[in-house]
Amino acid sequence: MTANRFAPGGESWLLAICLSRVGAYMVYISYAAALPALQREWQMSNTAAGAIASAFQVAYALSLMGCSEIADRVGARRVFLVGTVASALGAAAFALFARDYWSGLALYTLLALVLGGTYTTGILLVAENVPPERRGRAMGFFLGGHSAGLALALVLAGVAIPLGGYRLAFVLIGLGPVVGGALAWIALRTTPNVVTERAHDQRFTGAVLTNRPALLVIAGYTFHSWELLGMWTWTPAFLAACFVATGSEVTRAAGLGPYLTSAFHVTGTFASLVAGVLADRWGRTPVIFAMASLSAACSLVFGWLIGGPIWVVVAVGLLYGFTALGDSPIYSTAITEVVAPAYRGAALALRSLAGYGAGAAAPLVFGAILDALGGSAAGGSAWGSAFGSLGLAGLVAVLAVVALHRDPAARELTRGRQIDTPTSGEIHR
Repeated sequence: MTANRFAPGGESWLLAICLSRVGAYMVYISYAAALPALQREWQMSNTAAGAIASAFQVAYALSLMGCSEIADRVGARRVFLVGTVASALGAAAFALFARDYWSGLALYTLLALVLGGTYTTGILLVAENVPPERRGRAMGFFLGGHSAGLALALVLAGVAIPLGGYRLAFVLIGLGPVVGGALAWIALRTTPNVVTERAHDQRFTGAVLTNRPALLVIAGYTFHSWELLGMWTWTPAFLAACFVATGSEVTRAAGLGPYLTSAFHVTGTFASLVAGVLADRWGRTPVIFAMASLSAACSLVFGWLIGGPIWVVVAVGLLYGFTALGDSPIYSTAITEVVAPAYRGAALALRSLAGYGAGAAAPLVFGAILDALGGSAAGGSAWGSAFGSLGLAGLVAVLAVVALHRDPAARELTRGRQIDTPTSGEIHR
């Protein structure tokens, strides 16, 4: 492979970055993929199980915030590459040494602190190197890599858990960031490190905090994250409970849950690609509205399906996976288009803090609702109410995008034409 093959913004370059994301983000779902088995072996209540997922999201939010701000000052490329190495090391530590509740809590939190270096910095790399007319599609491919990584991890977990327990699953999944990191280093060798100097009269307050379109994008993303991250954490356990409710043996159900969830993430990958293309053609806000509305409806229905035919659960779950993730790349594209380049990282930092902060609360609240209503074996009332809490957040996200659509300052986002912010002040380092 020659250096020219990976010209910044080209198809090979984008493919390598997306595959890097696939590998890196396999570990994002490793805990949720093994959750039914971990609850038994680590003797965790639903609340305790949710607490580990929530601690991960808090640490991840802090990591995203810090890495995004650093990227504005030293360049996204540098932070992205360092993040890939750190993620590989963190994944290895979690796979080899997480053996009970407390070690799992500590090491999964540590993994979150380094994994954030490969997310918003990747968004910045796409925004810097791909022109506006292809940016929605490119962002869809990049964020689709997230879902592809989650799907692959869930398949591996579904195969590994019956054979060697959660330990084997963690080891196999932990190889993803190693491969992803190698691809990132190959692709980014000739990519310039861009730092946009901030004008003396330009401040974070004006660029982001008083920027109404930016705040509405952040608000929509925040409640979208509550719904999405809660769903990601608890769907494998819910599906396992569905199989148990229809007569499956518990260990077999623990393997089937993550395996089937992988299919939902495959639809999410496809959704990211489709939504990105549609957003370039029809506008950002109309596509977000459609996806967010359908996702909220699925959240309000999904948990009540336990005990019913598995094919109905699967059908709704596939739609759920498609719509819950379909608007993610559009939020990421939109925030880079309504904020000046020098403050894109800062805006992504605020978005990430709000979004993943909300996402941190979601698994804990979900688990607490389950425990309060009788636990995972309580049936539709417990699971329906828990998933319903995600649906309420989804409805708030719908309201935010309606306000964004009506805002005159964001009109370009509604028409399929991107706001091409000025790029003066760029320095390649």
